[in-house]
Amino acid sequence: MGLAEIKQRIVDEAMRCGRNPKDVCLIAVSKVQPDERVAAVLEQGHRVFGENKVQEAAGKWPGFKERFAGVELHLIGPLQTNKARQAMELFDVIHTLDRPKLAKTIARLAEEIGTCPRLYIQVNTGAEPQKAGVLPEEADAFIKECRDLGLSIEGLMCIPPADEEPSLNFALLAKIAKRNGIKGLSMGMSGDFETAIAQGATHVRVGSAIFGARAYEV
Repeated sequence: MGLAEIKQRIVDEAMRCGRNPKDVCLIAVSKVQPDERVAAVLEQGHRVFGENKVQEAAGKWPGFKERFAGVELHLIGPLQTNKARQAMELFDVIHTLDRPKLAKTIARLAEEIGTCPRLYIQVNTGAEPQKAGVLPEEADAFIKECRDLGLSIEGLMCIPPADEEPSLNFALLAKIAKRNGIKGLSMGMSGDFETAIAQGATHVRVGSAIFGARAYEV
């Protein structure tokens, strides 16, 4: 599909919903993509990228950041507590804050380092046992716990179950955000980002539709 078409579809859907297209940020998900594909998107002027793993991002992005000014890097995969320091030094935004232990670690490191990435709480809207994220009924309490630790929560993130209507999950996430005074909504991927925009997404995470099929090593 390519970057230009995805950006146009975001504009078209935002305008259809009466939203300002500038209020929807496209995160180009570059996990397991070859460097040449990532460089091609950077050369088109795009600067907001998402990675799933701290280690992969650490090997890829310092060099790109030297070559291309203004890169904003988002962690959209699960974060192990022992990788928190490295993640906080590498990423501008973390979308996967999902448990008290991680919140306490980030709060301690933020005080130590003196800076903190922008933070999103991952909500397991489908209550899937295999998926990370705080359960919807526990989200309000966890948001309060994070705020009590001095963490500023910019948004919420979800990954809907593959076999469910995504709009129901997006609506649930938006409802939790609204009652907690949270504006950021990281939701929507290659197959459903337009549905997410209609439900208020501020960040959509699109990978394969921009880069092509992922290049997993055999």
